[in-house]
Amino acid sequence: MNNLNELSKQIYEGNKLRGFDVSKENIGQTLMLVVSELAEALEADRKAKYANLEVFENCMAADDINEGDMDLYIKQSFQETIKDTFQDEIADSFIRLFDLCGGLQIDIEKHIKYKLEYNSKREFKHGKRY
Repeated sequence: MNNLNELSKQIYEGNKLRGFDVSKENIGQTLMLVVSELAEALEADRKAKYANLEVFENCMAADDINEGDMDLYIKQSFQETIKDTFQDEIADSFIRLFDLCGGLQIDIEKHIKYKLEYNSKREFKHGKRY
């Protein structure tokens, strides 16, 4: 589990350049955006919308696309094979969470490490039914 903090920082900086800036004043908004991405993942799963990485990766390996057309080709390939799928929405959820960690300078690597250590010492299902 390395580089999650760096990834968080990169996502935060990239999102900030696009007009999204997580701060302590909008934590609730950001958390609800995470929830909305998870709800979209649920809907994609209910509709059996799943990514087709094999087709997307085959598109990415195509060597007969003009360099000037490559950005549009990649965008269209993504939209046809991955966009709005279960996996895409899960990725969006993580991106929003990493953005939050980067913006608030949360050392998510340490927090995950310590939480996993703590959970390993807890009872089965943490003493609950589920």
